[in-house]
Amino acid sequence: MGDLRAHCVFLLAFCSGFCFGTPNRCDDVRKVFQLRQIGPNQLLPLNPRAGSDLQVCMSKNLTCCTKKMEEKYQVAARRDAQNLVQTSSSGLKFLISRNVAAFHDAFEVLMRQAENHTNAVLQESYRVMADQAAGPVRELFTDISLFLLGSELNVDDLVQRFFDALFPLVYNHLIDPGLSDITPGYAECVRSSSRDVRPFGGGPSLLAEQISRSGVSGKLLLQALHLGIEVINTTDHLQLSRECRRALLKMHYCPHCQGLTQSQPCMGYCLNVMRGCLASMAEIDAHWREFVRSLEGLSARMHGPQDLEQVLLGVHTQLHDAVGQAQKNGPRLSAQVHKLCGPPSRRPAQSVSIQRSSSRASVPLKAFVRVSGDSLATMRRDFLSSLRLHRTFYGGLADQLCVSDLASGDGLSCWNGTNIVKSYTLRVVGNGIKAQSVNPEVKVKEADPVINQIIDKLKHVNQLLQGKSIPKLGSLDQIETGSGDTEGRYSGDCDDEDGCSASGGGENKRKVSRVSKLSPDATGDHKHHHHHHHYPPADESEVKGRSRSLGLAGAIWILMLPCVHMLLAL
Repeated sequence: MGDLRAHCVFLLAFCSGFCFGTPNRCDDVRKVFQLRQIGPNQLLPLNPRAGSDLQVCMSKNLTCCTKKMEEKYQVAARRDAQNLVQTSSSGLKFLISRNVAAFHDAFEVLMRQAENHTNAVLQESYRVMADQAAGPVRELFTDISLFLLGSELNVDDLVQRFFDALFPLVYNHLIDPGLSDITPGYAECVRSSSRDVRPFGGGPSLLAEQISRSGVSGKLLLQALHLGIEVINTTDHLQLSRECRRALLKMHYCPHCQGLTQSQPCMGYCLNVMRGCLASMAEIDAHWREFVRSLEGLSARMHGPQDLEQVLLGVHTQLHDAVGQAQKNGPRLSAQVHKLCGPPSRRPAQSVSIQRSSSRASVPLKAFVRVSGDSLATMRRDFLSSLRLHRTFYGGLADQLCVSDLASGDGLSCWNGTNIVKSYTLRVVGNGIKAQSVNPEVKVKEADPVINQIIDKLKHVNQLLQGKSIPKLGSLDQIETGSGDTEGRYSGDCDDEDGCSASGGGENKRKVSRVSKLSPDATGDHKHHHHHHHYPPADESEVKGRSRSLGLAGAIWILMLPCVHMLLAL
């Protein structure tokens, strides 16, 4: 019994030394301070001291912290939180930006293929004029390409321009062929008569309508994805409120002041802090889910005459039909051109074209076999099935950070903001702004205005994606992107109370090269019901292999408990 008593007295003496005053106690704090590059080491006191000057990490015990250290911890806590958010979103951001690039590339490949097919059909069916038609064909596909990638071209005009350029060639070689070519001046007159004579019937306007319809969908898809990246860039650089920053400091670094460098926050405590800090982000959740659903809806509608790939790879058929119709109406067209431009004036006979028009009756090639690897439809399908895995990203972010990265595992002692305890006993609030009114750890006033702005853009693009208010072609720039790509606009240590606005010049474009987590985030669609003390159980798969060391302090408290009982009973 005497031995046990001596052992306990030793333990108590050791612990009171550790917890309230031996110089060694601050050694661990110094190590971590150095390791995490929180600040210069000379900021640490050699011995624990009374912490009357501290703002957030106040404690009745002696402390290893000074006011200057607390300020450094504050910056570190904010930086850690932002890094965690950015790491969590990097997989999603990479998925979208990689696919934006892939869609751009696929459009380019598609344009080249469609151009080659069109030229091949002209060579096969109308060899005499095919070489001269190659220029206008190239211009047509260059214009379509510019239209798809966002320029404000009018599709009717660009298609009409192509058929206008084609008419003199069709006239010269197929309708009224002579021993030599018509003169440039006469060709120009034939070109400008095209609108009145309408040699190709309804062909041009049908093609223009198909390109417009399928093109608007492709264009909208790209712009929506750019907005998706902007949403992530905005939330990646969100300005955390002063209340939130203080709560993060208290959760992450205040235990260090008491020498508890190994402690983890309790799960319920972590959820309250993170749900408070990310309350505005959780407001994006419903709109982000709708964004993913709306993209799926748009993609489902992109088939037949709405499928860009089909329309562009079918241009050659339409062109063949249009030229065939002009040939059929040859006599009428010839008479109309004579009336408008006079009889054909031709170049001197030495420039006789050797090839005569013998190909009039030749059969067009069968529809071309597609040679592109992945069709756009397959690419869209694969992309959207990956994006679906991220649809709950904003709703589950706070929980995911606590479960995966921050909080202590179930049943382990943990930090509750003031002490190491067996479990957290305060109420755990839900996600989103409304739920925060009763948050015991973070006061949340209202949604962040920057988040409200991005939600408005999402609402707008969701309506466009659902086809509710597709505006006239080319006026999609209401959702033009850009503001999310700038850093410096929302960052910077600026307290709400200081009355400084969070809008610095953020025009410097950032290149985002950091991609650290490529796997989709494992936040399922399950809804948690939050009662008193309840929080979602950590997913087994995420907790496995994540046993946290309690650290010396926790271990000593556990060893001491029987001794305390025994001494009290003496």
